[in-house]
Formats: sequence, C-alpha cells, structure tokens
Amino acid sequence: MLLHASDTHFSNFINGKLLPAASGDYLPVYNPAIGEVYAYAPASDSNDVAHAVTAAKAAFGAWANLPLDRRAAYLIKMADLIEEHLEQFALAESEDNGKPLSLARSVDIPRAAANFRFFGTALLHFSSEAHYTEGMGINYTLRRPIGVVGCISPWNLPLYLFTWKIAPALAAGNCVVAKPSEITPRTAFLLSEIAQKAQLPPGVLNIVHGYGTKVGQAIVEHPQIKAISFTGGTRTGAEIARTAAPMFKKLSLELGGKNPSIIFADCDFDKAVATTVRSSFTNQGEICLCGSRILVEKSIYQKFKNAFIEQVKALNVADPLNETTNLGAIVSAEHLQKVLSYIQLAKTEGGTILCGGEQLHLTDRCKNGWFLSPTVIEGLPHDCRTNQEEIFGPVVTIMPFDTDQQALDYANSTEYGLAANIWTQNLDRAHKMANLLAFGIVWVNCWMMRDLRTPFGGVKSSGVGREGGWEALRFFTEPKNVLISYKI
Repeated sequence: MLLHASDTHFSNFINGKLLPAASGDYLPVYNPAIGEVYAYAPASDSNDVAHAVTAAKAAFGAWANLPLDRRAAYLIKMADLIEEHLEQFALAESEDNGKPLSLARSVDIPRAAANFRFFGTALLHFSSEAHYTEGMGINYTLRRPIGVVGCISPWNLPLYLFTWKIAPALAAGNCVVAKPSEITPRTAFLLSEIAQKAQLPPGVLNIVHGYGTKVGQAIVEHPQIKAISFTGGTRTGAEIARTAAPMFKKLSLELGGKNPSIIFADCDFDKAVATTVRSSFTNQGEICLCGSRILVEKSIYQKFKNAFIEQVKALNVADPLNETTNLGAIVSAEHLQKVLSYIQLAKTEGGTILCGGEQLHLTDRCKNGWFLSPTVIEGLPHDCRTNQEEIFGPVVTIMPFDTDQQALDYANSTEYGLAANIWTQNLDRAHKMANLLAFGIVWVNCWMMRDLRTPFGGVKSSGVGREGGWEALRFFTEPKNVLISYKI
C-alpha cells in the first residue's frame, strides 16, 4: 500500500522530498460525488517554483548524461509501480475527479503506466538524421535535452495527461517542474511516492501544487524553464503564449475542442450509434476528444436520433464507486453551473432538449454531489453559440445534413480543430473527408483508438504542436547540425 494514500494534506515533491508550500498555506480539494472538501493541497507560489527549478538545474547534468538504458530503467520502474498500485490510484482518481471508478481502473491508470513504459523504451530507439552532401562532407543532427522544462496538466484526465507530458520530457533527458490541476491533485501527489520508490534521482522530477495564477504563471515566467507543455483551455493557452513567446520558450499547447461526429447513411448503424453514445458521454463528456456535435445524413436522421436517444436514456448516472455507473459527477460546482448555463443558452437559441438537461440529486452519500443528466439538443443552427463554443460536459447537439459538402462545412465551421469522427463504408468518401476536415485527428468508423506512436494535437484554436511518439521526443530536445567536411 502507498504510504500516503490516506493523507488528507498533500505535499509538493521537490528535490526528492515531500514538502509543504513555503507559505505553509493549503487550498481545499473537493470530492465531486459528495460535494465536500476531503483533502488539502499546498497553496504554492513562485517561491516553491524557484526552489523546484534550482533542484532541477542541479540534477540536469547527471540525468542528461545518464546512459540511456539506465534512464529507461527508471521510467519502466515507474510504470511497474503504478501498475502494482493500480487499484489505489484508480480509487484516488475517481474520488478526486468524480469519474466512474471502473473508467479510472480500465483507462486512466493503465494509460498513465503505459506512458512511462512507452517512452522508457522509445528513448532506446530514438534516432536522428544524417545527410551526405557532395563536395562538402556529412551533415548529422544531434538532439540534446533542453534542460529544465515545465509541464502543466488539466483536471479531466489527471494522471493520464500528467504522465503524458512528464514521461517524454524525462525520457529525452530533461528535468521537470510539473504542475497538476489544483482541482484534481491527488494522483499527482501519489506519483511523488512512486518516484521515491523508483529511486528517481532527486531534482529530476519536481511536482508543485497550487493555483494556475500563482504556480502555473511562475512556471511560464521563470527564465530558466526553457519549454512549456500545457494542456487546458484555449484562453489559458493564449495567456501562456503571450508570456512565453517573447521569452523564446518552446511551446506545446493542447487546447480545446468542438468535435463533430459525422454519420453517413451507409454506416454500420448499430456500431455507429453505440460508439457515438460513448464518444459523447465518456468521462461525463469531460474529454477534449468527445464528439459534441452529431451530424447525421438526413435519410437516416430520424432512425439514428431515436436509437441514440434510447441508449442515452439507458445510461446510469450514479455514485462513481458503483460498478454499473456510466457517468459520474461533474468535476466542480463551478463547472456544473457553466454546463447548465449552456443548456439554458441552447433553449434561448431555439434548441429542443430531447433528453436530460437537468441537474440530478442522488441519495445517500452522493446527495450533495454535482451530477448532470446526459443531454441531447436538437433544432439548433450549426453556427449558433451552443454549436460553436466548447461546453466540456455531457451535452451534445444533433442535426441533419443533406450532402457531403454540407457536412464538411458544418464540421469545419468552428474555431476548433482537434478531432473528428466519420462513419461510412465508402472508402473514397472516408479518404476525401479525412483529407478535407480541418482537424488534427480523424477517426473513421471508431473513436479514441490511440497508438502512442502517432502525433496527437489540433489545429486552429485547438493548439500548437504535437504530442506523442517521436513528436514528443523532438519537442523536448534541441536539434544541432554538425557538418564534417572532407574531400574525396
């Protein structure tokens, strides 16, 4: 059992030690399912970030020059330890975030372990380029770690996305100052103990808890942090860019989404319906990859809508700890109110609520929790605010289209461009639509099937740069060209 699994006062992890914030202050952490404070996280500030940067700088030289197989062994050990304590991590993630325990157990925590294992092995195979230039010699490219990097992750997939940044940064030879969301800090705190158990050298990984305005901003502003990897809202990403760009920091920004699911009449109907229910409402719709705009070819619109609504109504919104729960709690009271405000907006814009649309009040231990029924809205124009702005909750719109071009126009009409789904058996149409959709990821006849080797990220207001595979290792390194001149 993890030594700190039952702690109610979390700690920062700096230079290999568990420490309170320099100020001694704490901030409350809520369990969304019960609507009450259940723990406290350090209310850190720029002093804690400075301490972490100092530790990271001191550790960098030895870590960057460690033989690759030894660096890989540390990351693989981290993966092993997460898997060893999977049930404790899953319970912590569910209580912290409100997601179903079954989801944390089957997706979030295994993926966090996979992130460390994947990049722990990938670093052993990371290669560079060489170019023979006639009359000059041989050019070859070195890729060296950047130094101290900042990793800032969101609340929706807390450990999953936290490790998605930390693992490639460490694999590439950098030392990390990382900030988890202040809303969901518990599994990041437990990761501190995993790092200790793995005997990760002090200063290589530093975890600083606190508000974004204090800790996140201090990480972005610190002159010794040379790269920032951030996942979160588009507005926050823009603020980070405004600060970091004039300092010439490398930036990877994975931001918001307003993703379409495009259903053609020749789809595998049953699979399309079931998967669209899952892509709409998994994790309470609080995943940047969820499809929130369902576009259905007119000839099957009524049939699809009826089947979809029937399956949505069958979803079980309940205590996240119940094994039969499909949707758990919304992450915070503030976010619940935001999502409810968009449902009201949809009504004023002329939308009809086909199902859901209401806050749910459960019984027993969850009587004060923040729950919302999965909501489907019809009758809205494609360019209204409800269809253009990110809601990030269990709310989707459904609308018909007549032609391939109209579906394409509707899909591409938002400022976002993260992910899209296409459902068709027509191979020519699938290739054409995938090419013309302005999104960084396109799934055909599936959703959220991820190969960690592939580039991940969006276009337009959905972000800058790519994560995953070699893209992540390239981001966390600086290329240097070397020319060896010789005459033949």
